[in-house]
Amino acid sequence: MTAEGIIQTLQSLGSPEKAAHLSRFFKTGVGQYGEGDCFLGVVVPQTRNVAKANKATPLDEVQRLLDSPWHEARLCGLLILVCRFHDRKTTAEEREEIYQFYLKNTRRCNNWDLVDLSCRDVVGEYLVDHDRSMLYTLAASDNLWEQRIAIVSTYAFIRRSDFADTLALAEKLMTHKHDLIHKAIGWMLREIGKRDRSVLTAFLEQHASHLPRTALRYAIEHYTEAERQYFLKKK
Repeated sequence: MTAEGIIQTLQSLGSPEKAAHLSRFFKTGVGQYGEGDCFLGVVVPQTRNVAKANKATPLDEVQRLLDSPWHEARLCGLLILVCRFHDRKTTAEEREEIYQFYLKNTRRCNNWDLVDLSCRDVVGEYLVDHDRSMLYTLAASDNLWEQRIAIVSTYAFIRRSDFADTLALAEKLMTHKHDLIHKAIGWMLREIGKRDRSVLTAFLEQHASHLPRTALRYAIEHYTEAERQYFLKKK
């Protein structure tokens, strides 16, 4: 249960061919959003299994994973936090510690999969019954990944048919320039629509003309063709 041992396990599971593919997929070239990230070539289910097997890893060792240049090591560290957070034996005090530890490391969640596979299960779930102002602080950050954490974390609320923060953050972030934020907004709006179409429709009636086209297309994915065209023509 040391970072070094976990990384060695991940290295044994990786492949150069998969690493090359992942490097292209996660845009690691110069000027791209994942510039300089390094991959071992381990698929997510394997990384998840390693995390589950090492969920008792001390937080100082998890910190070493999050500080690693290897993408899969950082993902494993985050998945360990998810496993620990949702373990039935974890106390409320320990969940708060995990939440605060996650917030300290938001900038180590430096690709969209790292964000999406962890934030809603730690940040979102913790904030279900706590003050949510931190999400608005993250949304106002100058960091792309913290901004994505803000909107994607609200999935935990959407699951409980609690939509207010998602709608507020979508409105706050809709002028963002990066398509990774546009996709996240559209994804969360679509999730609202799956649970209450009338709430999403009301939001779109007011904001469709201002939403980035990518966000709008994601949001209306489950509407009929006629309904999709109606909202797209508002652009």
